[in-house]
Amino acid sequence: MKSFSSTSFASDQAELLAIAQAAVSRNPQALFTDFQWFLYKGSDTVFYTAFSRQGFDKESVSNLVAEMVTLAPQLTHGFVGAKPGQPFPKHVLDAITSVETVESFDGYPDKWLSKSEDIFERNDLPLFRVMVAVRRDGADEQGRVSCIQVRSSHALLEGSDSALLTRSQSASHGVMSDKSNKIDFGSRFKSTLRGWMTAIIYITLGNLLAPPEKPWGFRTLALGRHRLRRLANRLGVRQRSLMFALVTHALNGEGEDRHMSKKVIGAAYTMLDTKRNNADDDFFRVRALEAKFQVLDDFVAYVRKVDETVGQIEQKDITKFQVTINAMFRALRSINRIIPALPNKRFWRFNAGMHIVLTLVPPHRTYGPITHGMIEPIYCGAWHSAANICTFCPGRDYVTLSFSMETRHIDNVGKIEALLDRVEAMDIPPAPAVPAIG
Repeated sequence: MKSFSSTSFASDQAELLAIAQAAVSRNPQALFTDFQWFLYKGSDTVFYTAFSRQGFDKESVSNLVAEMVTLAPQLTHGFVGAKPGQPFPKHVLDAITSVETVESFDGYPDKWLSKSEDIFERNDLPLFRVMVAVRRDGADEQGRVSCIQVRSSHALLEGSDSALLTRSQSASHGVMSDKSNKIDFGSRFKSTLRGWMTAIIYITLGNLLAPPEKPWGFRTLALGRHRLRRLANRLGVRQRSLMFALVTHALNGEGEDRHMSKKVIGAAYTMLDTKRNNADDDFFRVRALEAKFQVLDDFVAYVRKVDETVGQIEQKDITKFQVTINAMFRALRSINRIIPALPNKRFWRFNAGMHIVLTLVPPHRTYGPITHGMIEPIYCGAWHSAANICTFCPGRDYVTLSFSMETRHIDNVGKIEALLDRVEAMDIPPAPAVPAIG
């Protein structure tokens, strides 16, 4: 995992604030980059949830939100009446926070997980919510007094922001593209052309081939981090390759009972990269990569094949795919300005044959006042209308997996830990030797 520092590139903050105030008075999403706009229009959402040894009331939750907004000022963007960078008045804090009393934490956090459609119901409120459940009788046998969940439009927060906030560090983005590292004109032109072609093709195919809305489910799973590290070392693979393989192999099923594909699982996965350029999005740090995992019945052979595939992808220039995707977002936004009805609802349900999105967020380790009292495991996840998503969140002791996907896949989540048990008990043959080069 590469650095996820909040460092951005130089900009005149006073000038930007003045521009921001004028822009949002005309268009609440005026400050959104093309990538942010895309996630906002698709109503994509993310969540963060953890248990705490502390109790909360309405006032202390409002104080927590005030601290969050100070560290992540982008939370003040994107709604009617927004004042970028300014604290929220009390009536706004009251509207976006909630506290409830519960008898136990049985079923949490899964019973809370949803598409978070309520975030978009009112255009005059911030695009996030903070909810807390407090146990009536105080701490349970695990020392948990409350459960906290932050839900947000994906346009405002990404995994690295969540990791920074967990450490009570600034998650302010500034300008994330490096204007001094310029992609040559020919490459930019080709990427722009590919972006427009991709946008037009996706809109067309989306209207022709988009499936009907499907039953959706949410589930979480916590695995010991040391357990995964030890098995990855035994297999001779990267830890992320092991996690990708466990999830895709278990969800896909075996033999004739394949849920995703009998031959190749199409996956998108994300990682961070500090080598920025002038074609990068000005808000998001994340890079998207595209992978195809060959389906094999033997898990040991499969995980090693996944590791080989991941290695080959990451040896290439990982910026190329993201630059094309950014160009597609720009094209879609331009089309929307001309024809506001596009992209339509069918477009958002089209996934172009992608079976699963695998998101590995930076390590979440609690530190400082904003997460005082919070305990592992910590869960992060996302929802998108067309994507089966598994989000991996490493902590000190656990790696949590948060699933947002069709219910037919959710039913197979229980097979992941059983698969892990079975592989750990195997007499694993050593990895084939890699031939020397040269």
